[in-house]
Amino acid sequence: MDKPKLLIVDDDESIQLSMKWAFAQEFQILLAGNRQEAVEIFRCEQPSLVTLDLGLPPSERGVEEGFLTLSSLLEEDPFAKIIIISGQGDKENALAAIGQGAYDFFCKPVQVEEVSVILRRALRVHQLESEHRKLQEMRPQDSFEELIGTSPQMQQVFSTIEKVAATEAPVLILGESGTGKEMIAKAFHCRSQRKGGPFVAINCAAIPETLLESELFGHEKGAFTGAHTQRKGRIEMADGGTLFLDEIGDLPSPLQVKLLRFLQEHTVERIGGRKEIPINSRVIAATNRNIDEAIRDGSFREDLYYRLGVVKMLVPPLRDREGDAALLSMYFVRKYAEENKKKILGFTKKALTALVNHKWPGNVRELENRIRRAVIMAQSSKITDDDLELETFEKSGRTTLREAREKTERELILRVLAENNFNLAKSASDLGISRPSLYDLMEKLGIRK
Repeated sequence: MDKPKLLIVDDDESIQLSMKWAFAQEFQILLAGNRQEAVEIFRCEQPSLVTLDLGLPPSERGVEEGFLTLSSLLEEDPFAKIIIISGQGDKENALAAIGQGAYDFFCKPVQVEEVSVILRRALRVHQLESEHRKLQEMRPQDSFEELIGTSPQMQQVFSTIEKVAATEAPVLILGESGTGKEMIAKAFHCRSQRKGGPFVAINCAAIPETLLESELFGHEKGAFTGAHTQRKGRIEMADGGTLFLDEIGDLPSPLQVKLLRFLQEHTVERIGGRKEIPINSRVIAATNRNIDEAIRDGSFREDLYYRLGVVKMLVPPLRDREGDAALLSMYFVRKYAEENKKKILGFTKKALTALVNHKWPGNVRELENRIRRAVIMAQSSKITDDDLELETFEKSGRTTLREAREKTERELILRVLAENNFNLAKSASDLGISRPSLYDLMEKLGIRK
């Protein structure tokens, strides 16, 4: 595989030489001593990375030529990762260069280890952006449907979907409740070679244990009281397509054994049946539980975990996706304004501030429900913070210490409860309090299961 190209733009031959020796094993090194050389080489070689000293001839003591070079290179390729070389006392100009499109900067004297980290990170970002642009060109604009996000975390999710979707590898999706795990599973299915087949989903936590085996594996007529007809299970229904096992962490131990056998043998046997039925389906599973902890306490089989998690994907909570709450809010406003035939243009400044500052313990599901209700209740062309019913410190200039403490406690407890699917014993343990104390706090703060 060809080495990525690194263009070093510096009129100091000693720096050129030291940089070349330091990075020649990782990169194909290109050298330029002035703006004209830099632009010509950049245009011809199209390097992924550039290091640029702002003090270039004919104004080595100034920065004008360096800034002109930066502008010229970015005109050629606005996605190029250009790293500024700065003197110790010249950080102000380096930061100004970043404001004009440079990726990062480092200070002289050159520290090889520091620069190596910056270059590798810049290269990785460049590769991801390049892959994302190619995929955007190949697919329709709305192909991720309601999977929306510009945060680096969600871009990584999109990148993983594109890389893994076309394979047959089982996927285990990990993340808090409400983060969109089923939508991600559907995205895997829709980009796979199985997209013409069925997408069959089952929530392992929503069906009573006594019925779950029949739902998964099906049954023969007369297999048990009430089995009046033969019935296919969800696994069999997914033949030729994708089987999505939501909340797999809550699957009872006996069914974990049967599921493991299916994953190994690719056959199922209906309850009361003696015939092994071959199944050709891809399995995608998801859970909001801490699987490592479940394995340690013996409630989840380690061998099943390794079978399901050939590819593991962690879906970030909404509070960690900078900028995505506002983006999703606008999407949901348009969606539900159209659905309810209301002319709503957006949010007031206060409402948008409340949306951005809220921690969203219920993640995207909570945000969507909140926006849907706000659209219905809105009396004007813009949604207000009152429509959202989100408390903000801006609404009251006289917030007391007690009110602030209770708000923080409420947000923390709601987040932990959401992470543990409202398992009170587990939530109390994570919060470091007793279960009766958690009950008391929930009652005091008006939190109901």
